[in-house]
Amino acid sequence: MLNVKLNVWISRGLVAAIAAGGIVALIVTKPWASGEAPVTFSTVTVSKGSIAAQVTANGTLSARTTVQVGAQVTGRVVELHADFNDHVTKGEIIAKLDESVLRAQIQQAQANLDQAVANLAKARVAEMDGKRQYDRQVKLREQQLVADLTVETAEVTWKSAIANTASMVAQVEQAKASLDQAKTNLSYATISSPVDGTVLTRSYDIGQTVQASLSAPTLFTIAEDLGHMQIDTSVAEADVGRLQDKMKATFSVDAYPGRVFDGIVRQVRNSPTTVSGVVTYDAVIDVDNEKHELRPGMTANITFVLDQVADTIKIPNAALRFKPTRDQMMAIRERFGGGKGGGSGSGRHHRDGSGSSDGSGAGSAFKVDGSSGASGGGVKMNFGDKKPVWKLVDGKPKMVLIKPGLTDGTSTQLVEGELEPGDQLITEIIGLPTAPANQRKVGF
Repeated sequence: MLNVKLNVWISRGLVAAIAAGGIVALIVTKPWASGEAPVTFSTVTVSKGSIAAQVTANGTLSARTTVQVGAQVTGRVVELHADFNDHVTKGEIIAKLDESVLRAQIQQAQANLDQAVANLAKARVAEMDGKRQYDRQVKLREQQLVADLTVETAEVTWKSAIANTASMVAQVEQAKASLDQAKTNLSYATISSPVDGTVLTRSYDIGQTVQASLSAPTLFTIAEDLGHMQIDTSVAEADVGRLQDKMKATFSVDAYPGRVFDGIVRQVRNSPTTVSGVVTYDAVIDVDNEKHELRPGMTANITFVLDQVADTIKIPNAALRFKPTRDQMMAIRERFGGGKGGGSGSGRHHRDGSGSSDGSGAGSAFKVDGSSGASGGGVKMNFGDKKPVWKLVDGKPKMVLIKPGLTDGTSTQLVEGELEPGDQLITEIIGLPTAPANQRKVGF
């Protein structure tokens, strides 16, 4: 009777509490206890092969030396002697502009020079006459036949004639320079290739007028040697510190699916490029193209080989990323013999991290996150330079300590540890708690 009354009072208290604003009850459960659904594991397989640490980037193929051939004078294109993909030699005539206007300019410059020469001759005659008049006036003054003012006037006239002669000499030189410039402009109407190479582009056709008043327009683009090309890449700032000159690189292009070409890093340039806050650097790669299969402008997908090991045991990185939660660790110990019941691979579990440290089973030394029950964080391992992976042995998880080495982003080299090719490593556990299940909050 007393128990019945007590239950009634407890029930009434609960109802009152709920009406006042609700309560939260903490229920302790063991979802991994016997009778639950079976546990399954997602695994990956340990293999053997080569691993290469790599940096990837994109770039564009181009000729090592590209020359833009322009026109320095204005004129209409009257002849073209080179076209796309033509091979040209240094000094070969590849185009001509209309010379009629330029030849008229030469004639005008020649006429100006002739006039300047005539003016110089006239000035020298005036200088000679001024000198003679001055000498005469000086003699007359000695005989006191003329005043000093007359002598001074004759002297001024003579010296002015000397200055005028010097001016005419300068005008003659100026006219000569103008004539030379006109002749030079005429030579510019004949456009020759400055290098041996291959024509990449031709920008004008016969009949078009080239306007060179403000800048030199480009008529042709010539690649000096397509047998030796380069790739300008965009390497992220996070990776550029690992690149060095003379480093080997491989690349592929869409034009030849499945083929891999080789290259050598010539230079990692210090000039950064910033686009939308992303900083990249240009790593220039030299490429041999003796067969002329590669073409300028092709997009290359480059792989820089930082380091490489052959014939090594490869651990999939997904297995290294797997970290069981605190609750999953406790469940593994109870369900698979690592807990109080004992069994193979069992070991003592201490919150201070002490216990067996051979790393041979689920009960190997580990330190449980000391946060409160709602944390559900992963188990904090403390194994120095080693890392734990979980190996599936006879359907049971077993923790194995390994020392990792080189990684290519997908697999990691096994330097030390008890793993063999064909071993199954756990990447996910299905059927055990993935969040703290031993303390649930239930709301009313």
